[in-house]
Amino acid sequence: QKSPSYDSESQTKQLCQSALCRTFLWGQKIERSMNPLWALLLCITLTGQLGQTQDLIEDSLDNEEAADGGVELLEEGPQGPEIDVSEEKQPCSRWMGGVPGTPGHSGQPGRDGRDGRDGPRGERGERGEAGDKGDRGEKGDVGSAGPRGFPGTPGLKGARGESAFSYQSAFSVGLSEQVPTTNVPIRFNKFFYNDQHHYDMVSGKFRCVLPGVYFFTYHLTVYTKDAKVSLYRNDRAVMFTYDQYQERNVDQASGSVVLRLESGDQVWLQVYGDETVSGVYADNTNDSTFSGFLLYPDFPRDRSVTGNRHLLSRKTKQGYYA
Repeated sequence: QKSPSYDSESQTKQLCQSALCRTFLWGQKIERSMNPLWALLLCITLTGQLGQTQDLIEDSLDNEEAADGGVELLEEGPQGPEIDVSEEKQPCSRWMGGVPGTPGHSGQPGRDGRDGRDGPRGERGERGEAGDKGDRGEKGDVGSAGPRGFPGTPGLKGARGESAFSYQSAFSVGLSEQVPTTNVPIRFNKFFYNDQHHYDMVSGKFRCVLPGVYFFTYHLTVYTKDAKVSLYRNDRAVMFTYDQYQERNVDQASGSVVLRLESGDQVWLQVYGDETVSGVYADNTNDSTFSGFLLYPDFPRDRSVTGNRHLLSRKTKQGYYA
């Protein structure tokens, strides 16, 4: 009888051959439907798997023999010739190895990998050149007013500018003796102020050069007889003043008025009446004065200041215009 190990080896061979046949038949089917190169590569792979399967089966049989402890033969008899199974126990993949296949084609490139982590911050680079100036943007909305700032420091005093026209007209005169005649302008021959020469000592009259509003006043000393004087404007009495003399006394008579005058008007004082009322007196210690001055000019609206400039500048030397 054959030993159990011999039966196992024969069974293993049969299994390998049947598996190889099935692999061969399967490879033919695959070869019909696949590229010959791919089919050959698949067959080589399956053959290697069959060799691994045979090794597993042989290892299992060896383990069973060790467990039985060497079973003796049932019947005694002449032993047959020893069979060297060292060559026959080689796996199928060794004694039926296939031809190595040709290298396969290169596969398609794989997909891009994930982005790596940010690296450390690099050193600051050199400053680049300035670019071209951009277009001017649209005007923005007006912002809200900010808080009020602190007062600034006073500025320097400016240079003196050109002065505006300064209109001046004034006089102040007095007597040096008693009035000799009546009903004529009193000629005041003592001058306190007459820079513009608007008072004429020859005629004893004030002549208006600058139209406007004027103030006139007089203070008279009365002595030896009564005094009655009147202030005239253009041959018409405007106001009167009367003082009754008291014996052994020196009296004072005065009066004042505001008049609107036009250019060319004349104003003066005179004794009104006969010689009985001509007590206007003056000496070294007693004065009788007559004064007047311009309060403010009053040019007509249809005549500008420049239009009257020729009139003001005609007698500049006499002080009409300053």
